[in-house]
Formats: sequence, C-alpha cells, structure tokens
Amino acid sequence: MNWIRKQTLAGDLLSGTFLNLGSHVAVDVASRVGFDWLLLDLEHGAGDRPELLRQLQATVSGGSCPIVRLGSNDHPLCKRVLDLGALGIMVPWVNSAAEAEHAAQAIQYPPRGVRGASAFARATGYGFDVDQYFAEADDNILLVTQLETRQAIRDAEQIAAVPRVDVLFVGPMDLSVSMGIPRQFDHPDFNEALKTVVAACKKHGKAAGILAADPSLADRFIELGFTFIAAGSDGSVLARGMKRIADELNSRKA
Repeated sequence: MNWIRKQTLAGDLLSGTFLNLGSHVAVDVASRVGFDWLLLDLEHGAGDRPELLRQLQATVSGGSCPIVRLGSNDHPLCKRVLDLGALGIMVPWVNSAAEAEHAAQAIQYPPRGVRGASAFARATGYGFDVDQYFAEADDNILLVTQLETRQAIRDAEQIAAVPRVDVLFVGPMDLSVSMGIPRQFDHPDFNEALKTVVAACKKHGKAAGILAADPSLADRFIELGFTFIAAGSDGSVLARGMKRIADELNSRKA
C-alpha cells in the first residue's frame, strides 16, 4: 500500500517539496518531476480541506507520495485527512513525548490508537479495498513530527523514542525564531540543535528531516545526517520565477 515508511526508516535519502498554494494543478506538475514525496500544507498553505481532496487526487498522476501537514495536533482533522487518502501526516509544533504520542494515537486504529474506522472512504477504495487497508494502514502510514522550538530540541531524544514516530523534522524558520536567531541558519547554536536531532534519530532508529529553503543547503544537511529533505515550495518557485521574468523585461525600459 505504501512504500514511503519502509524506505524512510531504512535511511534512504528521500526528496520532497512543500506545496502551499492550494492548487491541484501545482500538485499535478510536482508529482511528475521526480520528488519522492510531496507535502500538502494545511498549516501555512492557502488551501483547506475542500482543495485537499483534489490535491490528493492529483498526486496519482506521478509517483510521489502525498503527505499532509495538519494545522495542529488534532485527532478529528487527522482522521479526515487519512480517510481522504493521505499516506503520511506531518504534525507541527511537537514539543514533547506526550504530544508525539498524541499524534501517534491519531494515525492508528484501536487497539493501538484512536483513529475512527470508516469502510466507505477514498483511502479504502470506497469500500472495495477496505480489508486490505485496515490490515496495513497502522504499519504503513508515515508520521512526521515537526521540531520547531527550543523545548522540542531539548526533548528530541524523548520524542524520537515514541513508537510510531518515524521522522523528526526540523522547521528551520520557527526553530531559529524560537532560539532568538531568526534565519541565522549558519549560527553555531542552530548547528548544534541540528546535531541534537540527528543524534536522537540515530539512537532510536528514526529519520531526521528538514526543509532546505534553497537546494544549495541540502549538501550541508545531508552531511550532518539528514535523509528526509524538502527543498523549496510551489509558492517560492512561482514568486522567484515571476520576479526574474519581470526584472528581465523591466531592464529593457528606457
């Protein structure tokens, strides 16, 4: 049903990108270019649940795995997103083992968790694949917890130790703001925080993930031990591309 969790925990280098425009067309394009996974963003993105269904349907065009970032660590929202067919969940602002366990409960059916069961959902093939889905979902859904604060870094090892947490994913912007060094991604303290996350993941057999706003940062993160890496977003690509075109044309004005 889902290869992404197995490869993530095996330590394979997996590439992704953030999709925050809420556009199923952008998702359709991104699914065809070779990313391993796509992050459909309900936290900071422009879209919401009505747009999400069409975005998830668009991922079928290519081979990329759809992961949805929730707006919060919310059980009912997680249930609805999984029923729509998400193969992974990213939970923002996970600051403790207790919060990580709360997220892990949401992606699993009883007795392991508290996810409500529905036979007629897109995830179960509208009932045609329900038995197979129920048998495999608990072990195949990828759970990505975001570490974005000082507290999360302090508790990284405890978060990594929670069963069914698969990825500890650093949010560089929020973490740098929390540390009082906004956007100083080369600051020694920020670098030490990254090393703390990687060490926690290695100790507990989890994957370390991070967003590289610029793909040129990826080499540094890979060298540190990150393997679940996103670069850029559809919004940033559009904005920078449009700006470059406008500047090129405007340079010809008298």
